[in-house]
Amino acid sequence: KYSDVFGSWLISKASVDASLIAITPAMKEGSGMVEFADKFPSRFYDVAIAEQHAMTFAAGLACEGKKPVLAIYSTFLQRAYDQLIHDVALQKLDVTLAIDRAGFVGGDGATHAGIFDVSFLRCIPNMIIMSPSDENECWKMLSTGYNYSGPAAIRYPRGEGPGTEILENFDLLEIGKARVINESLSDLVIFSFGNMLDLSMEIADQINCSLVDMRFIKPLDEELIE
Repeated sequence: KYSDVFGSWLISKASVDASLIAITPAMKEGSGMVEFADKFPSRFYDVAIAEQHAMTFAAGLACEGKKPVLAIYSTFLQRAYDQLIHDVALQKLDVTLAIDRAGFVGGDGATHAGIFDVSFLRCIPNMIIMSPSDENECWKMLSTGYNYSGPAAIRYPRGEGPGTEILENFDLLEIGKARVINESLSDLVIFSFGNMLDLSMEIADQINCSLVDMRFIKPLDEELIE
């Protein structure tokens, strides 16, 4: 599961960076943070169902030189929108958002569907937004967002990835740079965001067109698109 990838990354990063603080608004189990809470109890905060407080708390920690990682479901991030803008983004504070349940969520129901975050995050200044196509990309994006000195969002879906092996290092992606999966002589190009890459690969093979894994929702790789 992508939440397990996040949980493993969180423990690995905290083991080498004492400034990492993990926050959740009452979603420790769903966000894959149980093991982290056991290993680093003094660096884990469950603020209960108080998303606004979770965001402002993260902002305060960032102001004091800590590196807060806020794990939050996409649909519940809506509750902290004002705090994200005023308390984090406008000040370009160093807060990493691990956004779980991005997109449709099946059995969790309509209230848990994270279908608005792309729209409401892209317009916020100083934000970078990433969406991984597999488990290894998720790990890389968490490292990249954590390293970025400002608000960074990594949005990933509910459930399992395609089964890609994770290289558990802390290599970084070039911010705003897509990766070309396949180039063809066709005039058609498919730009894939997030976990639609496998399906996009099937389609690109069938119609013999180029395929790009965009990686970044913001900033877009405008040069490559053009």
